[in-house]
Amino acid sequence: MEGTVTEPVLVQVAEEEEEEEEEDEEEEGLAGRFLRLEREQNALLRELPPFGDPVSHVYHPLDYAWEPHCDFVRRYCRTPKRVLFLGMNPGPFGMAQTGVPFGEAWHVREWLRVVGGVKKPPSEHPKRPVLGLSCRRAEVS
Repeated sequence: MEGTVTEPVLVQVAEEEEEEEEEDEEEEGLAGRFLRLEREQNALLRELPPFGDPVSHVYHPLDYAWEPHCDFVRRYCRTPKRVLFLGMNPGPFGMAQTGVPFGEAWHVREWLRVVGGVKKPPSEHPKRPVLGLSCRRAEVS
């Protein structure tokens, strides 16, 4: 099958950020501008203080699932839309796996045809592993 799913790989996100930022800067059009804005907002989120108890794990899918997220934006954000994303609930089997808003793995992979590698988050909850586009579980909400 073309565009097969890659297995998650443990890689430091910070090492690849410079290369990805350079790619985004070179990219023109609406998708490129959207991705740059997302990077800026994501950087601001990283500056927030950590959550305290009872929160033990926080996932940032735009860090570890940036590749499929970029593929999604480049495919579906080509022309102006009358849409405003105010926030995205990642859900443990949706965006937390794929980096695609409201996108459980099967729909992202098979229906939207999004591809890309998904890394492991720095701190992964044992009951909510990140399997990327190969995740077989579905969101119930």
